[in-house]
Amino acid sequence: MKRFIDTIKNIFKIEELRNRIVYTILLLVVYRLGSFVVIPGIDPTQLANLQSQAASGLVGLLDMFSGGAFGNASIFALGVMPYISASIVIQLLGVMVPYFQRLQREGESGRRKMNQWTRYLTIAILAIQGPAYITNLHSQLPEAAFLVKGFSYNIFATIVLIGGTMFIMWLGERITDRGLGNGISLIIMVGIIARLPFALIAEFGTRFGQTNGGALMLIVELVILFFIFVGCIALVQGKRKIPVQYAKRVVGNKQYGGVRQYIPLKINAAGVMPIIFAQALMMFPLVFAGFDATRGFAAVMSDFTGFWYNFTFALLIVLFTYFYTAITVNPAMMADEMKKNGGFIPGVKPGKKTAEYISDVMSRITLPGSIFLAIVAILPAFAMLLGVNNQFAQFYGGTSLLILVGVVLDTLQQIESYLLMRHYDGLMKTGRLKGRSGM
Repeated sequence: MKRFIDTIKNIFKIEELRNRIVYTILLLVVYRLGSFVVIPGIDPTQLANLQSQAASGLVGLLDMFSGGAFGNASIFALGVMPYISASIVIQLLGVMVPYFQRLQREGESGRRKMNQWTRYLTIAILAIQGPAYITNLHSQLPEAAFLVKGFSYNIFATIVLIGGTMFIMWLGERITDRGLGNGISLIIMVGIIARLPFALIAEFGTRFGQTNGGALMLIVELVILFFIFVGCIALVQGKRKIPVQYAKRVVGNKQYGGVRQYIPLKINAAGVMPIIFAQALMMFPLVFAGFDATRGFAAVMSDFTGFWYNFTFALLIVLFTYFYTAITVNPAMMADEMKKNGGFIPGVKPGKKTAEYISDVMSRITLPGSIFLAIVAILPAFAMLLGVNNQFAQFYGGTSLLILVGVVLDTLQQIESYLLMRHYDGLMKTGRLKGRSGM
């Protein structure tokens, strides 16, 4: 306890870190307050049907991502999923289209242009999702809920929704630049955490309402959840180390090299991004069905416990894990850096052979990592089949728990780096805290 108190004191002794933490918290509070601001022209007392729709299924997951804004008919109802969908498309274009490939190689200027294209595409996606959400409001809410009616109001409400999502993106960028790391990930995490108390209360109510072994089942559920949580941490932090031998070099009177180091290749180098990307794509059928999960193909792809939903979701996660690993880990660049510094992998020729060796190792360790990631992602479906409340089941692995684990570890790692730079003890007594970032 004393160590914990000392660590908190050390955190607030560092002015820059203190300012970043306070700035991040203030912007997240703004985001949470905005999720309760109802779209102008809608009576907030008439939202019971919409909140019932957002209590389960794929719409419930969308509501969780938005921190309850979807069910509140909030100006932030569409959340950050349109931005994530746009990011997926732009990254795919970066692999297939020469223009975007050139932008990726241009460094900071290219990154700014890519971000600009992502914003434009986000607006285009919002222009589709906004009217679909308004149509869903008309189908779920009574006519008395709309204080203003007509085509012009629908256009106005769509513009408000577009503005809401763009404002969330702006908040995320400010948190990234002046706060604690990836702002969009933190915003998603806060939305998920905001739903956790309601999910726990619902599960407590369900179990304690049972007359036969309800309390015991609740204890079993919490124990299983703890072990899944530990497994998620292991998945995020797991590594395979490749030995690198550095040759001896003498420069002047000093000797360099002659030591063996290791390249830590992550079993899951993509982190939680494959799940977020796959989830964004899984929501497309629902959007085109006007958020009505009872219509045709959308009904099949909105059934959490259905075979086709979980099979498609798992397959997308495996594919996106390979894709995201390919664009974040560059074996050729790693081989060149080793060669420049006089390093080599024992038994492997420097240069092209080294790059091929690293690529083969990445492919081998990514396969079990991606499969385990997919299994963890579909665990909520099995939890629902075993009788766990739909809301609480979302925290049995799936998108929710992995995002929480990944983002929390990343944020704590950022805080620890500030502490170590100022020669304070880190957050962990036994060693450095390991997030899911690269080498």
